[in-house]
Amino acid sequence: MRKGIYQFTSESVSEGHPDKVSDRISDAIVDTYIGHEPEARVAVETLCTTNRIVLAGEVRGPASVTRDLIEDVARKAVKEIGYEQDGFHWMNASVENHIHEQSRDIAIGVDAKGNKDEGAGDQGIMFGYACDETEALMPAPIHFSHNILKSLAEARHSGAEPHLGPDAKSQVTLEYHDGKPVRATKVVVSTQHGESLTQEEVREIVRPHVMNVLPNGWMCAEEDFYVNPTGRFVIGGPDGDAGLTGRKIIVDTYGGAAPHGGGAFSGKDPTKVDRSAAYAARYLAKNVVAAGLSQRCLIQLSYAIGVAEPLSLFVETHGTNEVNEDKLAKTLRELVDLRPRGIREHLGLNRPIYARTAAYGHFGRSPDVDGGFSWERTDLVEALKQAFNA
Repeated sequence: MRKGIYQFTSESVSEGHPDKVSDRISDAIVDTYIGHEPEARVAVETLCTTNRIVLAGEVRGPASVTRDLIEDVARKAVKEIGYEQDGFHWMNASVENHIHEQSRDIAIGVDAKGNKDEGAGDQGIMFGYACDETEALMPAPIHFSHNILKSLAEARHSGAEPHLGPDAKSQVTLEYHDGKPVRATKVVVSTQHGESLTQEEVREIVRPHVMNVLPNGWMCAEEDFYVNPTGRFVIGGPDGDAGLTGRKIIVDTYGGAAPHGGGAFSGKDPTKVDRSAAYAARYLAKNVVAAGLSQRCLIQLSYAIGVAEPLSLFVETHGTNEVNEDKLAKTLRELVDLRPRGIREHLGLNRPIYARTAAYGHFGRSPDVDGGFSWERTDLVEALKQAFNA
């Protein structure tokens, strides 16, 4: 753990950010396929720009998921976010569908057959991380950045702040003393707004949402509180900037506080280890910290396409461990089957639970009763404590 005084910054973007609109549409399509057929294969990308939505990718699923249904799903996702603007409207935007059947070459490598277990959907490295900076066991800067935007979105959806638009960004810089966050030194929030609002009016709308999220006494100085620094943010969303699926991978994970393997999550069914193994790695890391075996835990997993067993599992606790890291790695592999099928079954991932992950982070959320965010459970804690007599 780093000693001394230093600062660290993380950002978040709202559900109305162009890239997040694309993520939401892609994940809504994943949910649709899995809702019709739990074993469906989906890898869908979305491009959003001024009144245009373009879908591409490959799928293997039931005929009941028609092209008309996919278009309806895309429009509903945009409607739920709240886009009814001249430059981007859920009803008026054109939807181009270029989704096609999954490659047979990929299917051969991934599918279980005879004595061959289901293989990973691609090669790659995945990271999971947890720390004791917040109750959610997430790094504090990304945790607060997400919650500021969630609070603003809730006010917009409820009608409490009708002049706010869907597009928004936040950025929180925290000061750390010997690895522990103690206060915010800078806060930046940019939010789309109606023509009638001034910059100062937007500032005062945003202020209580920041104050309520940060711990008491943590608010930065007034001159370090930046709201809509350009002075105006009326044109936003895909009308202001194009959006693509998978461009906010650091926002989706740990805000830069931990490594990222490079693979995006949204638009992919859980046979893709980019998604499922990253969830498993977070699940393992969170349980290690929740069990009190370390204050920080980083897990790396690696896979080869078509191969079921992970090639490696690496554990790093940054010097905060109370137990031997080699034994910890061995114990984690004994507790959870980290083959793709094993992950999906252990976490119950073949369910339509993905659209809700598309904004405000895939991690640090509360597990849902229907199985959403199952990777945030801490049900390995007792087994880990017993394994180490903790």
